[in-house]
Amino acid sequence: MSEKRDYYEVLSVARDASPDDIRKAYRQLALKFHPDRNPGDASAEVKFKEATEAYQVLSDADKRGRYDQFGHAGLEGAVGFEGGDIFSHFQDIFSEFFGGFGGGGGRGRRGPARGQDIRVQQRLTLKEAICGCKREVALRTPAPCDECSGTGAKPGTKRKTCGTCNGAGQVSTARGFVMFSQTCPECSGEGSIVKTPCAACKGAGAVERSRKVVVSFPAGIDGGQRLRVPGQGMPGSPGAPPGDLYVDVDLLPDERFERHGTDLVYRLPLTFVDAALGTTIEVELPDETKADVTVPAGTQPNDIIPVKGKGVPRLDGRGRGALQVLVQVEVPRELSAAAKDLLQKFQSELAKGEKRGAKTA
Repeated sequence: MSEKRDYYEVLSVARDASPDDIRKAYRQLALKFHPDRNPGDASAEVKFKEATEAYQVLSDADKRGRYDQFGHAGLEGAVGFEGGDIFSHFQDIFSEFFGGFGGGGGRGRRGPARGQDIRVQQRLTLKEAICGCKREVALRTPAPCDECSGTGAKPGTKRKTCGTCNGAGQVSTARGFVMFSQTCPECSGEGSIVKTPCAACKGAGAVERSRKVVVSFPAGIDGGQRLRVPGQGMPGSPGAPPGDLYVDVDLLPDERFERHGTDLVYRLPLTFVDAALGTTIEVELPDETKADVTVPAGTQPNDIIPVKGKGVPRLDGRGRGALQVLVQVEVPRELSAAAKDLLQKFQSELAKGEKRGAKTA
């Protein structure tokens, strides 16, 4: 377990800070890192919890005194938020400032909640990534119940105002001289409850359904990148927008090409003769277009020949990367007698050339 930070450091206040200074510092951090403002951001949630724990201690004279004298060891069992939903621990403190998230000061019911985001993975071939494609993504998500129109109540009946909070969605309790507000445990902050639940959805207001979403992958998409499809996530509560669908792209390996950003690497097998004399070779690319590769005379093994404009399209539409041709000179394992004779003559000619060069030098 990581060591806890100093509470004064967490709130960025001096050790002799006044209660008002501590209160202001916490308010700023709580607004900045509140999970509702940072959906899906785990680091923001950690910072929000850390700031709230620090405020819980430093705003309490007794706990602050023990902390100042003994540090974290003096508070064992007195603070901590392990287990349960994040708001079950923070709502009391946070509502003291804002009456619920938003900073408006009113203590009304919780607003309609946006639907959660969905994250899926989609595997693409190199050709699909280069050319772009459309793929169907199968999802199984809740949808408003047709029987009760999403209310959760039996057709012909209505949701009833919660008797615990009288429709406010929050209940207040006194702690000493301070009133704290928290989400109503009876209605979960909605302000109303279902007395006679719908038989089709059992009061949930939603049923699971299968659906398919067509996702367009742009030409040039790469593995490890993520696409956002707005409005295709989980449905929100009545009156709230749905979440988004996030598609993580995974690129399948290709037998002939390797992708490096917007460049394609192709390993070109060449005979010794072609490497020595030079040649032009046509290469078929993953998108089924052709590229003419000019091999200069005297090309060496592992030389790289770039062919501009024959790589992967850039996502911003500004051209394509290059085809990087890696030369691999192949040596025949078996030779005919005639071929051996020719190579021996060739070797002899090379030796003569080296001797002539040595005399000239």
